[in-house]
Amino acid sequence: MDTHFYSLKMSCCESCKPKTKILAVIFDLDGTILDTERLTKGLLKEYLAKYGKEVDMEREEKKRMGMTQKESAAAIVKDYALPLTPDQYIKEITPMYSEKWLQAKPLPGANRLMKHLHKHGVPFALASNSLREYIDAKISLQKGWKEYFSVILGSDQVKSGKPSPDLFEEAAKRMGVTATHSLVIEDSLVGVQAANAAKMKVVAVPSHSETDCYALADSVLHSLLEFQPEQWGLPPFDDWVDNALPIEPIHVTIVSINGCVCEVIENGVSALPDQIFGVYFGWVKVDPHKRFKVVVSIGWDQCSCISKRKFHICIIDGNIDCISGQQSQLTLVGYIRGLNSKDITSMTVEVLEEYKSVANVSMDLPMFVHHSCEPLLSEACAPED
Repeated sequence: MDTHFYSLKMSCCESCKPKTKILAVIFDLDGTILDTERLTKGLLKEYLAKYGKEVDMEREEKKRMGMTQKESAAAIVKDYALPLTPDQYIKEITPMYSEKWLQAKPLPGANRLMKHLHKHGVPFALASNSLREYIDAKISLQKGWKEYFSVILGSDQVKSGKPSPDLFEEAAKRMGVTATHSLVIEDSLVGVQAANAAKMKVVAVPSHSETDCYALADSVLHSLLEFQPEQWGLPPFDDWVDNALPIEPIHVTIVSINGCVCEVIENGVSALPDQIFGVYFGWVKVDPHKRFKVVVSIGWDQCSCISKRKFHICIIDGNIDCISGQQSQLTLVGYIRGLNSKDITSMTVEVLEEYKSVANVSMDLPMFVHHSCEPLLSEACAPED
């Protein structure tokens, strides 16, 4: 085993002593395991424009947190002086949200963790501030989700939604576990506050704008790919292939100009959720017949006034000039590790060479190579009988 990865795994083992014995896990939904919030971010702006109104994003991101649907609707109607009742507003905007919900995909590591818990008989619940009927709509196209959850709860099934502890307390009660042995996984401040109020352990996987919950959570991760079950007395993952983790493919359009790589943003919405953070590998497709293996580190540039995503790409079987000056399709199929530093370009040459070696070997293995058929059209990629 390479020295770098050996030291990483040893440091992990030293920190993996169970903090507490967890018997059940409670997941939030939106922004935690399902990427709904990013898809619906611009809907209120689109809706208000029909009435000649401009959305106040600062107010929307802060003021509505923890409100029930009716409370939020009443506040929006009042704040923007809409010629509607709250019920009329809900009736008009809900179909817009429903259409987007059906397009939502699981966030990185969500399916992996749920399948792992299910495999080992660890009960887990879904507890969301959404109404129960909306929860059902959101997860309706996610294979196996309804069957996986021991309990599914919406805010209309308890006295109060988050930041009240009611949802989490009821979920634990229905699973037959105490708060002491329950772990909550959340992405928002109100969710972390609710877990604290319920006296449960909580792991936060916040979006880039939800930094307020850092100080209140027992652990903070950039994505669920970083989650280590053994830290909580749960069975460890067994799906790593040497030093690489197969992931559900992630697709993004990029452009390289003078060695600087940026995502091509369409309709003002990134193709990547905030939780794409770390060192990955895959292929970059320049045209239908040309593809290169790559190692990619993805993080956030904290140096500017406005945070923006930062890419650092290393072409394994070529150089950055291979994709310079044009749009390319990037497909990520494997994960190597998270990033210890906010400066994603600080990797040493030795470490980068280790990552390139891991990626190069991994992408010739069956669990990774079948994804290479997606970016290229060639007979070599034809599936086996």
